Amino acid sequence: MKIWIDGRHYEKEDAKISVYDHGLLYGDGVFEGIRAYNGRIFHLREHLARLFNSAKGILLDVPWSRHEVEQAILETVRLNGFKDAYIRVVLTRGVGDLGLDMRKCKKATLIIIADKIQLYPESVYKKGLELITSSLRRISPDMLSPSIKSLNYLNNILARAEATRAGAQEAILLNQDGHVAECSGDNIFFLRDGKLYTPPVWAGILEGVTRNVVMKLAKDHLKLEVLEEIFTCFELYRAEEVFVTGTGAEIIGVTKIDGRVISGGQTGPVTTKLVEVFRDYASKNGTPVFEAAGARS
Repeated sequence: MKIWIDGRHYEKEDAKISVYDHGLLYGDGVFEGIRAYNGRIFHLREHLARLFNSAKGILLDVPWSRHEVEQAILETVRLNGFKDAYIRVVLTRGVGDLGLDMRKCKKATLIIIADKIQLYPESVYKKGLELITSSLRRISPDMLSPSIKSLNYLNNILARAEATRAGAQEAILLNQDGHVAECSGDNIFFLRDGKLYTPPVWAGILEGVTRNVVMKLAKDHLKLEVLEEIFTCFELYRAEEVFVTGTGAEIIGVTKIDGRVISGGQTGPVTTKLVEVFRDYASKNGTPVFEAAGARS
């Protein structure tokens, strides 16, 4: 497997960075998780826009243009021969010293990995997920903007660990006001009375690329009214259906939250239909990997 680091491809066992890289020492960097389906990279430009916006948010100068990063991603996926892949793009502050001064980091480090991923077995997409509400709160926007997809993921990791200890697969994080923000690795939706609800970006969530696609598909294909509103866990408990979205997870129904059974304990019909519509859309749309350079769908 070939991994791209700062303009060169390396075999997996030879792909290394310095122990003085501030991404390793301090989580000083940003990243994107991107999917390729059927030889097309899913919403690549939206992911790159978020990557560059995240970099701007942490005052990180990117010595590559968006076009150069896009071409490096395409080349890496192409070189590995993947039609379906999970792509991790990591941008760190680069090599510095043991202090916090970012001026000591002369150039950012860019890493591109193309591999396979399966967060959950296929059976989970039929049976649904069990969630708990984490005792941890989502880091508030006045501390660190949730729109920055940073390398420091401890808030998310500890919430997921709490879910694992409770025998659940995911954890809901509330914001500082006690409203539902998002899950440890996913955005969250619920359905009631023919309307689909999800927290607004200002409530303290990462604006997911998959989230935005699902909102559009729900409106265009299922003719649902989609509302971005704040709500508490009680609204999830009494929802007709609940599901989560994310690059790795795609769309998965939720069948239990904090011990309350949702949707009769099985993935609901609207969620099932959305999964079908999403997979069809993802297989037909995206930036071609193996076609001539510069071609777009």
